[in-house]
Amino acid sequence: MTNLPLSFASGLYDRMQPLYTGEVQVADVDLDFVVVENPREIFDRMSGAQEFDAAEMSSSEFISQTGAGDCPFVALPVFPSRMFRHGFICVNRNAGINSPKDLEGKRVGLPLYTMTAALWVRGHLQHEYGVDNDKIHWVQGAVNAPGSHGDPSARPLLKPVPIEINDGGRSLNDLLEAGEIDCILGSTLPKSLGVNPDIVRLLPDYHAVERDYYKRTKIHPIMHLTVIRRDVYERNPWVAQNLYDALCASKDKALARMRYTGASRYMLPWLRVSMDEIDEIFGGDPWPYGIEENRPTLDAMMAYLVEQNFIAQPIPLEDLFVPVTG
Repeated sequence: MTNLPLSFASGLYDRMQPLYTGEVQVADVDLDFVVVENPREIFDRMSGAQEFDAAEMSSSEFISQTGAGDCPFVALPVFPSRMFRHGFICVNRNAGINSPKDLEGKRVGLPLYTMTAALWVRGHLQHEYGVDNDKIHWVQGAVNAPGSHGDPSARPLLKPVPIEINDGGRSLNDLLEAGEIDCILGSTLPKSLGVNPDIVRLLPDYHAVERDYYKRTKIHPIMHLTVIRRDVYERNPWVAQNLYDALCASKDKALARMRYTGASRYMLPWLRVSMDEIDEIFGGDPWPYGIEENRPTLDAMMAYLVEQNFIAQPIPLEDLFVPVTG
């Protein structure tokens, strides 16, 4: 039988590298692994021209399209990118913001209101700190360059939110340093952090905050999931299981390599300390795939998507992903 040609676009994360090198193979597939290091570029190319057969994809964009009933993709419970976001709230210390609640009434910049990172930060602000996000004046634009953050095709929110578009020729970072906005949150840190003494993290002890958050909630925020074009899946439904198996095997190899202590594979002087922390906090695997292992995280994300008017009602998780086993 001839193998199925399949293009797959993703960042070259450690958990993807064995798949990229061919050390891990997708059964019955000739995989063309297309490395695209900027996630926004993958999302724009996939959502617009559906350029790849399968790809890493924004969770919020996929779920919004699914909720609207017109999504051209199906999803696997494989999460290439996840990240705690408490440390991604930066303020100008002259704005009088001493706690998250002080963000109410302030001008807050973010790359894209509908991005998954911003969804999570607003969820944290509301549920962890009692912030009324409706009282924040949102300013949208690229963080460290003028203009917009990519060319997204996200669906409009079910309830419009007043958002000021930063089109004045300066970056959000420039506006933050000038005091014309008070805060930046989302997926990107302003380049002035650590350079300009006026620009600081709102939660300077964010590592301790995030550890406590995970211990209490078992939520490790998911940013991206993995999609297959619906037409490809409908012609070849078996490809979902085969791709899922290969992605799991690739991640397992990456995790095993991280534990190798003969020589440092990563430029992290205290990697062993981090591995001890992974064992203590995450039971050895901080990056599980599958639905059940991620149910607290997925349930929270679904609740935030409803609260923030991305979708009208929660989508059952078993309906969100195509069935795979293992």
